[in-house]
Amino acid sequence: MPFARLARPAALVLSGALLLTGCGGAQGTPSDADSEAAVTLDNCGVSVRVGSPPRRAVSLNQGTTEILLSLGLADRMAGSATWTDPVLKGLEKANATVERIADNNPSFERVLDADPDFVAASFVSTLGKGGVATRQQFDNLGVPTYVSPSDCEGKDNAAGGDGAREQALDIDTVYGEVRDLAEVFGVEKRGERLVAGLRQRVKKATAGVDASDVTLLYWFANSDSPYMAGCCGAPGIITRALGAKNVFDDTHDEWPQINWETVADRDPDVLVIGDLTRRSQTAESAKKKIEFLESDPVTKNMTAVRKKRYVLLSGQALNPTIRTVGGIEQVAAALREFGLAG
Repeated sequence: MPFARLARPAALVLSGALLLTGCGGAQGTPSDADSEAAVTLDNCGVSVRVGSPPRRAVSLNQGTTEILLSLGLADRMAGSATWTDPVLKGLEKANATVERIADNNPSFERVLDADPDFVAASFVSTLGKGGVATRQQFDNLGVPTYVSPSDCEGKDNAAGGDGAREQALDIDTVYGEVRDLAEVFGVEKRGERLVAGLRQRVKKATAGVDASDVTLLYWFANSDSPYMAGCCGAPGIITRALGAKNVFDDTHDEWPQINWETVADRDPDVLVIGDLTRRSQTAESAKKKIEFLESDPVTKNMTAVRKKRYVLLSGQALNPTIRTVGGIEQVAAALREFGLAG
């Protein structure tokens, strides 16, 4: 499964500093005095009660880790796990103070060794059968858990593969996750500042963009049986923000595997390519993906390939995370560079 799941010198739009969040991982100011009140959340169908702000949180996916770091909570984290990309720029120093207990899914026992008082994850599958452990297993030990609402609200995770969306994901769900975690840790003001900064970035990035005549295709991973974005996940947030069209918006599967003949037949104007650092699929890096596109007889004559209209995004930007805002910025900048922004 894909989860993690460049304007261009010549053709590539480089991301870099565009991914900085509003908080930059800084610790809070004195006005951010932590609330010690108990918090109860309805999270992905589970009632979660956190008696007091966590002091030894473990984050099992990069998406939740980067939210906690952006909220200035590195000193409240006992560990992180499951990384698909280098940490978000601006968070390197904070991240270096948090132990990485595993690059991929850790064992249940390894998480317990960190003595967590709160466990967060980006995906239902991480805290489910076949994942690190079930939420019930942690609950039995008195450890509250939290799963990103973007992976459960309006989504059927039992549909096979990476699940299917019953309704289109909205960026407000990601902002809701920021607010939930800020409330759990008693730093609500930091959460509101982070959300306000993200909203402002989206507003600035999309100002004056009219891509209603532009078609996009999002390729996450694998050249043999490629994972392409369906209508309604994080790529859908990017597409709708710009007024564009995803050539596979007729499927509600999160990341369907689609053959190259069908891709070539849809012939998108722009290819949004996952630039991944992991090595679990074929053609993970953007470089390998582009080499494939420009040499394969089925793909090399596609419009986007001939015109080298490539936009490179991190894996995290293609998952519903705070980095999706950076994805909006990068795709918007590329469309302007390509002369397709209106």
